[in-house]
Amino acid sequence: MSIKIRKLDSSTDGFQKALRAVLAFEASEDEAIERAVAQILGDVKVRGDAAVLDYTNKFDRLKADSVTSLELPFSEMEAALEGLAPKQRAALEAAAARVRGYHEKQRIECGSHSWQYTEADGTVLGQKVTPLDRAGIYVPGGKAAYPSSVLMNAIPARVAGVKEIVMVVPTPDGVKNPLVLAAALLGGVDRVFTIGGAQAVAALAYGTETVPAVDKICGPGNAYVASAKRRVFGTVGIDMIAGPSEILVICDATTDPRWVAMDLFSQAEHDELAQSILLCPDDNFIKRVEDAIIELLPSMPRRDVIQRSLEDRGALIKVRDMAEACAIANDIAPEHLEISALDPHQWASLIHNAGAMFLGRYTSESLGDYCAGPNHVLPTSRTARFSSPLGVYDFMKRSSVIEVSADGAQTLGEIAAELAYGEGLQAHAKSAEYRMKNIG
Repeated sequence: MSIKIRKLDSSTDGFQKALRAVLAFEASEDEAIERAVAQILGDVKVRGDAAVLDYTNKFDRLKADSVTSLELPFSEMEAALEGLAPKQRAALEAAAARVRGYHEKQRIECGSHSWQYTEADGTVLGQKVTPLDRAGIYVPGGKAAYPSSVLMNAIPARVAGVKEIVMVVPTPDGVKNPLVLAAALLGGVDRVFTIGGAQAVAALAYGTETVPAVDKICGPGNAYVASAKRRVFGTVGIDMIAGPSEILVICDATTDPRWVAMDLFSQAEHDELAQSILLCPDDNFIKRVEDAIIELLPSMPRRDVIQRSLEDRGALIKVRDMAEACAIANDIAPEHLEISALDPHQWASLIHNAGAMFLGRYTSESLGDYCAGPNHVLPTSRTARFSSPLGVYDFMKRSSVIEVSADGAQTLGEIAAELAYGEGLQAHAKSAEYRMKNIG
């Protein structure tokens, strides 16, 4: 089986231009999708349950008579968990425990507690941290079944202390995935509605007679869901607008090339737009990885998707040395970064742009997707330059606390009044001065 994956060399003229061509991706905004989503959102906002019911019956080929009938009883989630094969249940429970353990540690370490301090004049300043009241989780349905996505979105919300977690999941033709329902139970989801698409996002954002409005919507979805999340942002918070999945492997040529090839496959199999890139200073090793790709690809069930992804958006890049590989990685700012090397920590110290780092030859990215513990909801499309993985902190908000003493009002009032007059805001100035003894 032949495959034409791009090979670049960082020492050649025009490398930066060629790299930019590999990385180039702009999410296309299909006008038909945008129009349809705008109509659905507006309809749900006005008609509530009736609109949600109409769209759900139409798109998912159901015959539900009310949105209430689309809410799953808690007992159905319990039955789904009980009905799993023992090995499958054990794996799901182990993954949930590891994800929960990591996020409980994250809550302790990431500044998730309120604090305050008192100045010499008695003025108290601080910050109050409180969880969101209600979070909404979107989970893809139909052919796709992502119990790991349920855990990764629900567990940090639950650990953060969110009072209520509402999950929506489409069930085309009434088919419900037991793994997804079991994951909802283990993740601490409170309510599950079998609705999907833009209508589900609208219901969570605006609220209906049956579906409660939430404060933030998280979770992946198709183009309609992504468009809907973009449009409701501001009415509610959202986690992010995720682009195609990405993996960047930095290798010092000491790892089995078949392992590296399969790691590249692990992202390429998501879809044709996914991106898999290898950076290595050893020409011979790159050739061995290429040979492994050709050898292993025919055995992959999703080989057509993998091949298209690798040929359209993949690259095998020869670099001068590992330090240059790290510099290029920082420029790419990948979603997943594997440092497959004898001393991964040496190179990890040079990395400052990556959604998640996987250190050492035994750390495959797939472990992070399912059960390592850290969240697999990660920034894509170079947004790792300024954003972070989904975490406990995404389900909390911070309020500044200011309690000025009588003495503090004298000092701060003088400063504030001076600046307020300078801005031409006399009421601001007077508001501060009224509390000053020599003026008020």
